[in-house]
Amino acid sequence: MLRQSRRMPQWEALGESAVLLRWGHTLDAPINATVHAAAAALRRACLPGVEDIAPAYASLLLRFDLDAWSAGGTRDALGALHDAIEPLLAAQPDGNTMSPRELRVPVCYGGAHGPDLADVARHAGLSEHALIARHCAPLYRVAMLGFAPGFPYLLGLDATLHMPRRAQPRVIVPAGSVAIGGAQTGIYPNTLPGGWHLLGRTPWRLFDATREPACLLQPGDGVRFVAVTADEFAAQERAGP
Repeated sequence: MLRQSRRMPQWEALGESAVLLRWGHTLDAPINATVHAAAAALRRACLPGVEDIAPAYASLLLRFDLDAWSAGGTRDALGALHDAIEPLLAAQPDGNTMSPRELRVPVCYGGAHGPDLADVARHAGLSEHALIARHCAPLYRVAMLGFAPGFPYLLGLDATLHMPRRAQPRVIVPAGSVAIGGAQTGIYPNTLPGGWHLLGRTPWRLFDATREPACLLQPGDGVRFVAVTADEFAAQERAGP
């Protein structure tokens, strides 16, 4: 049964050498902050045999070396992990108390870069200028990376801009497209199919396998969108991030 406390998660075994720590099932900013605080605490602990720590909206995936934690199989390993990790989680304050990075991401809104801007503005009952201002106003938080390498799911979208996904997804969405899908906003890191509404594009390259780290944005980062002109977009695209 899922514990009522946001601090202490439910444990769900995933195969022989992975476990999911789950605090909830919703797009909830305080729960997401708790997830990132837990991820930070586990990274600081440098537990032996823990090979990957992947935060999501309301859960945290741990991949571990089974042999490093138990010779008796997955059940014994999970018990040992539980005994090592739960005190670390219990010692954490609610929410993420770390000071995350804050990045100002340039976006060229509308036109060829944002073909759905007018439709989203009509749906929200706003002018295109007012929609851009409202989309740029929040400090978003990278809740998780998913769907494709480097795709940031951003918490903080103004409720007036929530919009159902497109009835007909696009086969091709250009890399760097800044989009709205439901209650979320995000950025397509590469050319991909997708069903979100395209507001604009950033010239920044969010994912590059030859770069370290490959993903430009990281879970927990703060993101603020800054509107730029088409000429500024072109100049920054040539220069790189």
